[in-house]
Amino acid sequence: MTITQALLLFTAAAGLLTIMPGLDTMLVLRTALGQGAHAAMLAGAGICAGCLVWGVLASTGLDVVLAVSRSAYDVLRMAGAAYLLWLGLQLWRRPRRAPPTPSAPQAGLRSFMRGLLTNLLNPKVGVFYVSFLPQFMPAGVDPARFGTLLAAIHAGEGLLWFALLTVATQPLSRWLAQPPLQRAMDRVTGSLFLLFGLRLATSARSP
Repeated sequence: MTITQALLLFTAAAGLLTIMPGLDTMLVLRTALGQGAHAAMLAGAGICAGCLVWGVLASTGLDVVLAVSRSAYDVLRMAGAAYLLWLGLQLWRRPRRAPPTPSAPQAGLRSFMRGLLTNLLNPKVGVFYVSFLPQFMPAGVDPARFGTLLAAIHAGEGLLWFALLTVATQPLSRWLAQPPLQRAMDRVTGSLFLLFGLRLATSARSP
């Protein structure tokens, strides 16, 4: 496999994985509909930054620790599950009761950190990169540099996808800003966060 073939195949495979519905997509959609486009893109940027960090770690070999150490994997897994459960409970206990206001700098930072932590505290993302990236490594390349390039491509595709999602929600934002719909949306999102948190807490590590 040549470098060009590897880049094209990875771009196509990572693109398909990016648009598959999941926690990241739900987080960006909820942020876009509840806090506006700016906060949604910051949340998406945090998610993509988390993917990039995991990709770099996997490319440089540091992430192999998660693949071979059950204790390291389990500690990070339980921390990620606790964080998702906490987010879900917050949305259930204190759903929004007023229309969203424009994002202040502090609120924007919270959106970014929320996206970043949902990925950094999920060891399955790291293990995924460990198993996924080597399939697209041509002979003779520097694994660290080429793996980082692939992770950057994946992050770039994620940013593009989140931008499209954010733009698509804007025509509905005024209608969905009604307090009853905001509360319902927060509780639905909170339920999904609780579900993902429980799933992560009870899941076994892949062999």
